Amino acid sequence: MDAISSLAALAHDMRIDVFRLLIRAGADGVAAGQIAKTLQIRPNTLSNNLTILSAAGLVTSQREGRSVRYFANMDGMRTLLSFLMEDCCGGRAELCQPVLDQIACPSTANCKIRPRETEI
Repeated sequence: MDAISSLAALAHDMRIDVFRLLIRAGADGVAAGQIAKTLQIRPNTLSNNLTILSAAGLVTSQREGRSVRYFANMDGMRTLLSFLMEDCCGGRAELCQPVLDQIACPSTANCKIRPRETEI
């Protein structure tokens, strides 16, 4: 996975919404049909966008009979976040701590993270 492909994949409203949905789903993942229904996306459009996210290393999938379940690739996300934070704060880790605290927060209800306006 390289950062440019990941950032390019996430630089589209629909793909970032799909990725955020999969992040929230955690280890349970979400079936393709449910993603399409939840986000009101045509299945063929969703398929193309999932392919892009998958190629960027941000999404994995598992076939379940005739359905496919998608998952956020936490290793891919960790690699991207590590890349973005690598040179953060000029080596002064304490300056990055607020960002790390928000990233590690298990629920937006307990954090000071503002939900996106197009919350799903």
